[in-house]
Amino acid sequence: MATALTVTAAGSLSAQQTEEAAMARWVDDHRSEAVELLEQITNINSYTLNPPGVREVADVLAPEFEALGFDVRWIDGSAFDRAGHLFAERRGSGTRMLLIGHLDTVFPEADPFDSFRRVDETTVAGPGVGDMKGGLVIILQTLQALDEQGLLEDTNITVAMIGDEERTGSPSELARRDLIDAARWADVALGFEGLETANSAAIARRGGTGWTLTAKGIRGHSSRIFDDEIGFGAVFEAARILNAFREEFAGEEFLTFSPGLLLGGSEVERDPVTSSGSASGLSNVVAETVVATGDLRTISGAQGQRVIDRMTEIASDNLPGTSATLEFRGVPSGMPPKPGSERLFKMYDETSRDLGFGPIDLISPMRLGGADISTAAPHVDGALAAIGGMGSGWHSSAETADLEKIAIRTKLAASLILRLSQREWDQGR
Repeated sequence: MATALTVTAAGSLSAQQTEEAAMARWVDDHRSEAVELLEQITNINSYTLNPPGVREVADVLAPEFEALGFDVRWIDGSAFDRAGHLFAERRGSGTRMLLIGHLDTVFPEADPFDSFRRVDETTVAGPGVGDMKGGLVIILQTLQALDEQGLLEDTNITVAMIGDEERTGSPSELARRDLIDAARWADVALGFEGLETANSAAIARRGGTGWTLTAKGIRGHSSRIFDDEIGFGAVFEAARILNAFREEFAGEEFLTFSPGLLLGGSEVERDPVTSSGSASGLSNVVAETVVATGDLRTISGAQGQRVIDRMTEIASDNLPGTSATLEFRGVPSGMPPKPGSERLFKMYDETSRDLGFGPIDLISPMRLGGADISTAAPHVDGALAAIGGMGSGWHSSAETADLEKIAIRTKLAASLILRLSQREWDQGR
């Protein structure tokens, strides 16, 4: 297929180049609308555990997709203890594309970082403005730019805006069922989470899951620790397990694991909703309970299952007088690189060069966390991640987004989707 910027012998622009230039002009002409929408949805608190807020963001976006001719549906999330998901679909011909974003953020309702503001001419700040409400604006304006040129007709697109990306609901099989079904339909998946770096994209991204370790010991006077009746206590058992994890897995390619919260003592209380807790005990009393929580990130489901099996074995080989349980929220489904994804990246890089934005760098999966595209990737022939907005300080009170980069990424996405829509994706080529 000819590139967009091919010039005919007479020096005129190709039809595709003309279409892409028109879409780029449309994006420039509608930047103010993009900023207005970004401000509107950023000012809606859509913390994962605030279902009304998540639904409110979906309610803002749903009519926009309907106006573009998409069949829109809200998938209720009560069965997996979350708000739900927004899906929008068009059916036609050409490459079957799945566009993925998420509605939720990490900022609770009471967080003081609670509103949109301008930092300077091209930078805005706000809760979720980068991760990933800027990406939601990119998805919508990409499709609007295509529609304005009559280029959405007969396209094959599913948009999946997930309501619990930051804290997956349980059971995860239900929480991700509709996304997996959409991926099984699609040829390619495009993930519109962004990056805190410029001109990059990814064809490999790790999946993540959470784990909870509970170690139990026999409470008793510290003078009797290690004897046959009292044993080693919960603290030493938890320390043994965590250190064994480190010895076994530290340095394995594409694998990270990290304890993020540790509570231990005679009495322990943990609130899984707020990821907080309390512990009490005396220095001369052997601790009865230790609770540790953390995450696990792997490049594939196979790696994830192997590591989970081995971690479970380690946790079961207990010190005298102790026991331990290790629970996982699910098996992380990573996004390993594969030929279809490499082809998709080459198309994206070529598109960027053709539009004058320069080459796209391929970012290492070790620089990326988990994302919903990791769930979709095993079921599609090609997957391209991290093509959303750019900014800094994500998941913190310093979170920003770059408005100029939002416009650039919108133009790139529109041209990539146009090129994909004008061909049948050749699976396995």
